[in-house]
Amino acid sequence: MSFCLRGIRGATTAEANEEQAILEATGELLQEMVRRNQVELPDVAGVFFTVSPDLNATFPARAARDLGWAAVPLLDSQEVAVPWGMKRCIRILLLVNTSRTQQEVQHVYLREAAALRPDLGSAAGTSA
Repeated sequence: MSFCLRGIRGATTAEANEEQAILEATGELLQEMVRRNQVELPDVAGVFFTVSPDLNATFPARAARDLGWAAVPLLDSQEVAVPWGMKRCIRILLLVNTSRTQQEVQHVYLREAAALRPDLGSAAGTSA
């Protein structure tokens, strides 16, 4: 079995620009991405977190640290301030070593962010 570095995308929205709301939404998304793709922590190469410009109450990467991801490289950044962009949006790019093909990877879009990728449908990981 050969392994490749693959990117798994995900997005969600926070209820408000509050520390707990951001950490809750981020943790929920990260755990769902890991569950649906059967990711093992030692296979995670790194994680990029981005937030829309209206979220600045905390770093979303703290949610991964709270889950015990102490040795994983994490990076937070702010999204481009596109006027029509989704509000209170948190995006994740999870880089993992996996035997899955790109077609087998399940990208996950939760809450209001499900509208960002309606083409994926519920089988690919959108939920309320």
